[in-house]
Amino acid sequence: MKKSESIAELAKALAGFQRDVKQPLKDKANPFFKSKYVPLENVVEAITESSAKHGLSFIQYPLNQENKVGIVTILMHQSGEWIESEPIFATPAKQDAQATGSVITYLKRYSLSAIFGITSDEDDDGNAGTHNKQHVDNYNQQNSYQKPPQQPMSDNITAPQIKALKAKLNNVASVNSQEIQLVYVSSLKHLKIDETKGSKDLTKGEASKLINYLASLETQAV
Repeated sequence: MKKSESIAELAKALAGFQRDVKQPLKDKANPFFKSKYVPLENVVEAITESSAKHGLSFIQYPLNQENKVGIVTILMHQSGEWIESEPIFATPAKQDAQATGSVITYLKRYSLSAIFGITSDEDDDGNAGTHNKQHVDNYNQQNSYQKPPQQPMSDNITAPQIKALKAKLNNVASVNSQEIQLVYVSSLKHLKIDETKGSKDLTKGEASKLINYLASLETQAV
């Protein structure tokens, strides 16, 4: 982390901001972890409602590093004092504008929430930490296949498709050092499938498209 020579005034202002800020409502669904989170626009709104009276403002800018994109957040005070966060990086599931934009939005929300002390995600007790294995374990637990009912709907995703989808998501996320959530959601967006759907809510056709798409990403990574 970088900072100005002194951050005394900034620290006082930030203490006042954190006393006054109203934590935003977690009202957007995360289809991967079946949880709620605060979208970027609500994080920004919560911050700007209280930051100005404390003389606080911020800027964020993107970075590129090989196939990864990153975000840096700078917290500023009217005195001229500042704090610059370390960049955080992630790899888009596909190297196109839509996937890159999704990752940038995701990183901006996390970086901004961290530097201002906004709780933008439900506490999962570390199960969705930075190590990819933890995301894989969480995914497997959330999406463990249970014996279907005697007369399942014929259009529902099948057990073999669930198994294949898990494997493809695991492989693509591991190769790209990326969270499975990002791979899953950005892939749904790319295929124009409802991104609020959990894996078990997919139809056979949607699951087949998603598996084939992830397979193409695996091939590109080789």
